[in-house]
Amino acid sequence: MLAWIEFLTHLLNQWFAAPVDALLAALHIHILHPAAPIENTLTEELIVFGFLILFFMVVRLTLSVEKPGSAQHLMEYIHEFVEGQASQVMGHGHDPHLPILTCFLLFILLCNCFGLLLPIETPTSNPIVPLGLALCAFVYYNWQGFRAKGPIRYVKHFMGPVPWMAWMMFPIEVFSNFIRILSLTVRLYANMLASDLITLVFFSLVPFALPVVGLGLHLFVACIQAYIFMLLTSIYLAEATAQEDH
Repeated sequence: MLAWIEFLTHLLNQWFAAPVDALLAALHIHILHPAAPIENTLTEELIVFGFLILFFMVVRLTLSVEKPGSAQHLMEYIHEFVEGQASQVMGHGHDPHLPILTCFLLFILLCNCFGLLLPIETPTSNPIVPLGLALCAFVYYNWQGFRAKGPIRYVKHFMGPVPWMAWMMFPIEVFSNFIRILSLTVRLYANMLASDLITLVFFSLVPFALPVVGLGLHLFVACIQAYIFMLLTSIYLAEATAQEDH
């Protein structure tokens, strides 16, 4: 499997190295390997992205009320789970956000599970991947807050409920809002990096039955971290879009 990923990464660098180098140079990002700026991590993300697109297409093309297939059953279970969690956290008005919450859950879960295929490194153990996901969540829930409340009301909700304390609460709340990027990034990155290291330790100590424990632990952490990221995003969405009468 690792050989296939490295082969795909090599092809991507052959095809797209020049435009990627140009983009990084425009952003003033130092390029360590100009001939191969694309790493295995990006290849693994593209594999997950392609798999999810294929899965959603299969579900859409095989939808049936009378004879639902296994892909439809699986998607229904996932939808019911995400909807149940979003409904508990957000209450009324959670439906428009189910697609992105579902995508966060599935994309992160599949990326996390790459660590089960040793010696492949888990994409989310590279801090760039959790940072990108955290930025997407940050932009999304703030944009939804602006849409739901309008710019003035959304900014005012950072000032707290007590008017005379607004001067003190506003910078604290704004900083707290931005620190969520770091919180989402470090939580996912640190846990998956630790899970990778623990799995490698299990394999280095006893390369027989004991590594199964490490793989089981990695799978557990992968599921929990995908769920936590999705749950925190729904909490931030609830806070950003909540109306005063709710």
